[in-house]
Amino acid sequence: MIIPWGAIINAAAVAAGAVIGLFFGNLAPERTRNLVFQLFGLCLVGIALNMVLSGGSFITVILSCALGAGTGELLKLSERLDSLGGILKRAVKSKNPEFTEGLVNSSLLVCVGAMSIIGSFEEGLGEGRTTVFTKSVIDFFAVMILASRSGSGVVFSAIAVLFYQGGLTMLAAFLKPWVTLETQAALTGAGGVLVLGIAMNMIGIPKPVNLKNSVPALLWALILPSLLPF
Repeated sequence: MIIPWGAIINAAAVAAGAVIGLFFGNLAPERTRNLVFQLFGLCLVGIALNMVLSGGSFITVILSCALGAGTGELLKLSERLDSLGGILKRAVKSKNPEFTEGLVNSSLLVCVGAMSIIGSFEEGLGEGRTTVFTKSVIDFFAVMILASRSGSGVVFSAIAVLFYQGGLTMLAAFLKPWVTLETQAALTGAGGVLVLGIAMNMIGIPKPVNLKNSVPALLWALILPSLLPF
């Protein structure tokens, strides 16, 4: 049995960054924290656009997002995630009104993208952990900034990283023949759209993007490349 040390270290980095942001983020003035938060949002715009542009077929990405949003609305995923977030919130006795939003946004941020897949596959196939270690450093600073603004919900994104990347690592030998380059590109593109949504919400657009109902886009990005002829 493979022990996913890369995922464990990545989850620890996320938890550490979130805790540091949670307890020490308030040391900076509110004006400074708001500026850093918005600037990080702008940095995410660049990362997201790079993901989208390297995401292969735009039609696949668009269909994944459209079908994902429809699936999320049909399943009332936003309400279900709010309910789950409420359970965790009560369990830790948090009074933070942004608990669920912080949990969902940070989980998406640290889980979507090519580095999660590539890093997990590299480790699972015995090709090293360079990618996942690099991602751990990026995630550490990303969640630190998010936690300073969104609060304790961000800490629990470490669980999402552990299960998602750990699962990919342990199943790498089985998934490798199935996750083609086209599938990986579609995941990267759809993930980039969701990261762009996170960035827009961080910057503070008047009408926030409902990312919770958009999560199924990643599932459709896994399915569509094997169904579409382009």
